[in-house]
Amino acid sequence: MLKDKNGQELTFSQAKRKIVNRILNIGLDFELMFLRHVGHVPSHLFRKAVYRLFGLKIPGNSTIHMWANFYNPKNVSIGEDTIIGDHAFFDGRAPLKIGSHVDIASEVMIYNSEHKLDSADFSATEEPVEIGDYVFIGPRVTILPGVKIGKGAVVAAGAVVTKDVDNFAIVGGVPAQVIGERKNKNPEYRLGRARLFQ
Repeated sequence: MLKDKNGQELTFSQAKRKIVNRILNIGLDFELMFLRHVGHVPSHLFRKAVYRLFGLKIPGNSTIHMWANFYNPKNVSIGEDTIIGDHAFFDGRAPLKIGSHVDIASEVMIYNSEHKLDSADFSATEEPVEIGDYVFIGPRVTILPGVKIGKGAVVAAGAVVTKDVDNFAIVGGVPAQVIGERKNKNPEYRLGRARLFQ
C-alpha cells in the first residue's frame, strides 16, 4: 500500500495525483530559477519580455526593477504606470492584482499563501491580494494573504499588513495600524520612467 509523507494510506488515484503534482512543481521550480536569473539582466525591456512569456501581465509603461522573485507569475497582474523596486517578491499562488500608478519600494514581499498552523498536516491556504490605484508601499513591507489595499493608501516602511487597508489611509507598524490619512483624494499624477539599468 502506498503512503504519503505523514504515513496516511493512499489509493492509486490519490498517489497518481500526488506524483503528477510533484512533477509539475519540479517544472515550476526550474521556471522560477530561470526567472530569478532573468532578474539580474540590466534591461527593463528584456526582463518584461521574458516575464510576459511566463504569464506575468504587465503593460509597456510599468516597470519591475532588478532582482525580482516570483512564485507562479501567471497569476500576477500589474496596472499602467506602476513602478516596482528591486528585490521585490510576488506570490502568485492565488491572484495578485496590482493597480495603476502604484509605487512599490525595494524589498517588498507580497504573499497570498500561508500554512494553517493548527491543521494536522500543516496544509496551506491561498487567498488573493489586491492593491488599488495610486498606492505607495514603502521599503521592506510585508503584505499577507487576503489583504486588499484601497486606492491611494500608503503603507509605511517595514510594516506588516495583515488586514485590509481603507482608501487613502496611511498605515504603519507590526501589525500595520492606521496612523494617518492622505489629504489628496483625487490623485492624477504619473510616476514617469524608471531608472535605467536597475
